[in-house]
Amino acid sequence: MRVMVVGATGLIGSAVTAGLIAQGHAVVGIARGIADASRSFPAAQWRSLDLARMGEPSLWTPHLAGVEAVVNCAGILQDAPGESTRAVHAEAIAALAAACEAAGIRRFVQISAIGADEPLSDFSQTKNRGDQAVMARDLDWVILRPSVVVGRQAYGGSALFRGLASLPVLPVVADTGPLQIVQLDDVVATVLFFLAPDAPSRVVLEVAGPERLSFAEVVRHYRRWLGWREARTIPVPAPLAALLYRIGDALSLLGWRPPMRSTARREIKRGAVGDPGEWMRLTGIVPRSLSAALTAEPAGVQERWFAVLYLLKPLIFGVFALFWIVTGLLSIGPGYEIGRGLMEEGGAGALSGPSVIAGGLADLLIGVGIAFRRTAQPALYAALAISLFYAAAGTALLPRLWIDPLGPMVKIWPIIVLNCLALAVLRDR
Repeated sequence: MRVMVVGATGLIGSAVTAGLIAQGHAVVGIARGIADASRSFPAAQWRSLDLARMGEPSLWTPHLAGVEAVVNCAGILQDAPGESTRAVHAEAIAALAAACEAAGIRRFVQISAIGADEPLSDFSQTKNRGDQAVMARDLDWVILRPSVVVGRQAYGGSALFRGLASLPVLPVVADTGPLQIVQLDDVVATVLFFLAPDAPSRVVLEVAGPERLSFAEVVRHYRRWLGWREARTIPVPAPLAALLYRIGDALSLLGWRPPMRSTARREIKRGAVGDPGEWMRLTGIVPRSLSAALTAEPAGVQERWFAVLYLLKPLIFGVFALFWIVTGLLSIGPGYEIGRGLMEEGGAGALSGPSVIAGGLADLLIGVGIAFRRTAQPALYAALAISLFYAAAGTALLPRLWIDPLGPMVKIWPIIVLNCLALAVLRDR
């Protein structure tokens, strides 16, 4: 078959794409950023589309030529600059379903979310609106509502489990509901099952794991998988938890996608549980427990590195952005005369003052650029370049700084290493 996968670069979408290609299907992959995916899956045909701008059926029609089935895996947790749950979950999918009906494409597999029929947030409410729009069309639709999905890949909540497992203590947040963790492989197998010509249609299924676990129990499973000893639990005070969710919301305004945001707070209070009986009966799939799945694929050093670095990443970027912002403010503020004096000692003459101001403004812009996700990469490259420039210029103008007791020249090199580390961990997936 020729299958269109919407959201083909996400956690579920990329796994579905890989499964389809492995079975010999032709894939049309839809995502906003496709450069890396086109290299990872050269067999697929990739189309760069922003779902937030795909709210009309006519916009989908040119991309449906020859397509025989559609799998929608697109999803975002919460509204943010340039991201709208309403546009992605509801409007774009309603338009896609209408375009499929007009084009005579029958099979439509919709990846929704468990609890979407009882919405608690914009996330679940818009997911439900998308489900209803698909079910209203004359299609052979299948609505899959998975619980929290985990697998070898890690993103969002599944990455957070690993990060929390790396801590020396296990923080326990109050008001978190039970979870029926479902494996990514089981979700992919379900999608492939329902793409078969004789597969059932017009069904809504809860795709959930076989056991109910608390959030803390899930983290304990990952801790054992990573080979680390049991950790002492500590309760997280409600005000601190609320502050962490608010910090997550603030970071999302800068373009980052932390899993701890206000939407997650509302959804996780309910938990993610359901009845997998009908799913198992129709497909014959027996979902694996979290412990069985983890035991089947032992953790390696790359998983341990990821777990430790996951929670360090926001600290790396936060500290690094503040470092550049503060140095810039100091250069054009209280440290201006000191900087000008050093430049005059190095022979800059009349250019001493302007040079200090220019350097301070450059540092300030670099820090602000690192703080925003969209500009973080070019800002990090600019920081690397200007650090090397400072090292070269300082050596040429004031070589005595190499033996200064405070080590201003020596300290450039740890900064450069931190810069390289930030570039290495910038990507989320």
